[in-house]
Amino acid sequence: MKILISADMEGATGVTWPADVLPGTPQWERCRTLFTSDVNAAVAGFLDGGADEVLINEAHWTMRNLLLEQLDDRAQMLTGRHKALSMVEGVQHGDVDGIAFVGYHTGAGSEGVLAHTYLANSLTGVWVDGARAGEGLLNALVVAEYGVPVVLVTGDDRTCHDAAKYAPDARTVAVKDYVSRYAAVCRTPARTARDIRAAAAGAAALAVRHEPVHAGPHEIALEFDAEHLAGAATVVPGVEQTAERRVAYTAPTMYEGIRCFKAVTTLVSSAVEEQYG
Repeated sequence: MKILISADMEGATGVTWPADVLPGTPQWERCRTLFTSDVNAAVAGFLDGGADEVLINEAHWTMRNLLLEQLDDRAQMLTGRHKALSMVEGVQHGDVDGIAFVGYHTGAGSEGVLAHTYLANSLTGVWVDGARAGEGLLNALVVAEYGVPVVLVTGDDRTCHDAAKYAPDARTVAVKDYVSRYAAVCRTPARTARDIRAAAAGAAALAVRHEPVHAGPHEIALEFDAEHLAGAATVVPGVEQTAERRVAYTAPTMYEGIRCFKAVTTLVSSAVEEQYG
């Protein structure tokens, strides 16, 4: 049994505000240990539950945040940017039986601690086939095309509630309770480590590959906080402006859908000015 852990940081234990996840800040340096603790707990739990191999895919910002020297040495880590499937890189090789979303968060325009979708700001909403989507749903649709189930989701309580929509059978662990986008009631790392380990041990039983789900074509829509960003997005072939601040495109598969999404968000981020957005 091989488990892939997609590890994001905004939903990690103790993380509540931008400096906690912004590479180079003192708070980020401190929170790297908390983030690594959450991932280690998941690794230990999956191995407790019978997994033979665990691969961790770094999925936050520069994708260089976890402390390799503190990781459980029974796991391996894929770190660094520019990966074909970004946050779920590794799922496409046919040897992954289940995936865990550790440290995840809710999407742009939703309640949740540090809620966003790919871009920290600028995006105010994303929809797939008419349903509001965060990174959890987007990535769940991608891994479904490879027959891989989402078996564990950790983050704040709103993230766990959101996971019930795209991975109803997955185990969930709330490491904190949402108060505002930048505030939460947090559990201690000792407690969250116990909770995550126990949930991962149970989630291992759900790691059974199924027939790939090809539900495309998918209509993907994005809404921005400024009109010029919608215009910038249309530079990507196939992306059309559908309203003053909205664009949409159709993708035959979510593999192509997520790659186009990454192209759009990368391009749009370069069109954001420091003071006026």
